[in-house]
Amino acid sequence: MDTGAPPALFDRAHRLTTAGLLMLVTFVAFEAMAVATAMPTAVAELDGLAWYAWPFSAFLVASVVGMVLGGDLGDRRGSRVALLTGVAVFAAGLLAAGVSGHMAVFVAARALQGVGGGVIAVSLYVVAGQAFAPGLRPRLFGAFAAAWVLPALIGPVVAGLLTTHLTWRLVFLGLLPLILLGLGLVLPAVRVLPRPAGAAAPASARRWWALLAGVGISALQYAGQRLDLLAAGIAAAGLLALVVGLRPLLPPGTAVARPGLPAVVAGRGLLAGAFFGMDALLPLALTELHGYSATAAGIPLTAGALGWATASQLQGRNPHWSRVRLLRLAFGVLTAGLLATAAIAVPGVGGWPAYASWAVAGLGMGLGMPSLSVLLLERSSDATRGADSAAFQIADVTGAAACIGVVGVLVAAAAAGTLSLPAAVVAGVVLLSAVAVAGAVLAPRAGGPPAATAGPAVPATTLSAS
Repeated sequence: MDTGAPPALFDRAHRLTTAGLLMLVTFVAFEAMAVATAMPTAVAELDGLAWYAWPFSAFLVASVVGMVLGGDLGDRRGSRVALLTGVAVFAAGLLAAGVSGHMAVFVAARALQGVGGGVIAVSLYVVAGQAFAPGLRPRLFGAFAAAWVLPALIGPVVAGLLTTHLTWRLVFLGLLPLILLGLGLVLPAVRVLPRPAGAAAPASARRWWALLAGVGISALQYAGQRLDLLAAGIAAAGLLALVVGLRPLLPPGTAVARPGLPAVVAGRGLLAGAFFGMDALLPLALTELHGYSATAAGIPLTAGALGWATASQLQGRNPHWSRVRLLRLAFGVLTAGLLATAAIAVPGVGGWPAYASWAVAGLGMGLGMPSLSVLLLERSSDATRGADSAAFQIADVTGAAACIGVVGVLVAAAAAGTLSLPAAVVAGVVLLSAVAVAGAVLAPRAGGPPAATAGPAVPATTLSAS
């Protein structure tokens, strides 16, 4: 019955969809936050210490392929099929990781999780574009960000307790029933969503381009861990593979941030790169420079997650705010947080500034990420929403991987004695701040015209039937 009340995330029309999506985000986030804690014990038990980096790289490479598959499925078969596929593959990866008895099987299981996670990530945007009206989308993306807070707070702790007192395998196996519960909530709601009309059949070559881009990412990350002539060759080959692989996967003009959709996709890569590059460096810097324990060094990351969620909720309550202006503000706030974090490298200051500075950086992410998501959906048509969402996620992964690779080079230089660690931290801050400043300069280009063929969200009366 239509009561005349304005639509809300948890009204009768949307509550199942919202709850299911948030559960999927929460549990995928928990796995992402917890796996690093369990990994040392897992590889030691599987006699795979020499392969330590490969479970991470396998997930990253496979997620790029999964994003392309998710975009194709969402555009051709609809969000229901895409979600089913993504969750099924992700769950298979969790099961395989939990029962694996050899490191090679474990790496393959992480690749399965990456494919499934990539499909799920893209499917979230497809469902958001179909099931939620434009006025609700800022709140939905704010809720997505909030869903990462609990995993950020308890994920590493729970994983540590399970690994220490029971077994690391429960970090993977314990999520299986919860993932299936989230899928059970969202499927009845998305079943009534229409299949996209007018979507062209995807070229199978896109999946090979995605794999090539993923290999390029892995090569850059590997090269960043070593400093020799071979590393330079690996990095050059990886960069070439990445550039060649990305060209067919991203909107034309992304590299130069052409106004409209290309600038939105480019903005996602710049924002993710600037933040996650320092996010990877910060715990190491606090541990090595100031002797922090692993728990103490992780607290600034939790502060960043809380800042992210707070700003996301703020923008979600103000859907009338200009998304382009918010994006430019977000890059500015992130730059301020990055620059303030450089204080931890100053002799005698200590690591305490990171507790506040990284919360500021998180505020920038909380303003910027949801704004970019809203802009993406405004500039995507029904027929291309899946492919555009895949490009959006791919830009996130490649931007973060590229900046983390640069940070890895600086850390390797410090380990080799070529550079002091404080100097490496300052150099990292300067480079990542330059990335954020570039994003602020380019942010107005994201305000291009909306997609002319974009259709309205499914009416609430249609979803209420579920």
